[in-house]
Amino acid sequence: MSKSKKKDAATSIGFGYVPSETQHHFMVVIPQGKNETVKVYERFIWQEGKEVQDIDENSPLHNQLKVIVPKWLWQRVAPYVAQEFNFRLEKEGFKKSKWKVGQNPVHRLLGKELVVLLWALEDCTDDSQVPVAIVNWQGLRPEERWWLYGVTNAATGRVNDRKGWRMALKYALLDNPVSQKQIKQLDFESIKEQKVIYEE
Repeated sequence: MSKSKKKDAATSIGFGYVPSETQHHFMVVIPQGKNETVKVYERFIWQEGKEVQDIDENSPLHNQLKVIVPKWLWQRVAPYVAQEFNFRLEKEGFKKSKWKVGQNPVHRLLGKELVVLLWALEDCTDDSQVPVAIVNWQGLRPEERWWLYGVTNAATGRVNDRKGWRMALKYALLDNPVSQKQIKQLDFESIKEQKVIYEE
């Protein structure tokens, strides 16, 4: 993210999204039920004055469903993503945010980074792979994540794509070995402080 003016903190919603600057953003939709799925959309429209946005999946010009993950997986990943995003948002003068049940707007660049991580994990059934992906994702610079999103999205960016660059992301973040020391260095204490308000 580029440097933003302090005044934007008051007008930002969710994780750094400022509707007055651009309609381009990502939307993370978190359901109430524990057995439901979390959906992430890339959106190019913002309905001013609507507390809950209308998301029409039949209108790809405005709403593009990028990834779907099970709730259990989202709950494992979400605190680490929030921790990193809030650290960067605070440095740039934005207010911090928390994931909540329902719609969560995300700044377009942060959204790209989030989707890269979720694309790598979308078919994951082994809980032990999650910290490996997080460590590898954290090891990438934001610019590298944006680039990965760009090349992957150009060729295999639809929700059900499972080939090409989409597969490459899985290998890069899941098969790239990390040590137990790196996994243990994940900031568990800071994560514990982040109240996950969408849990039952």
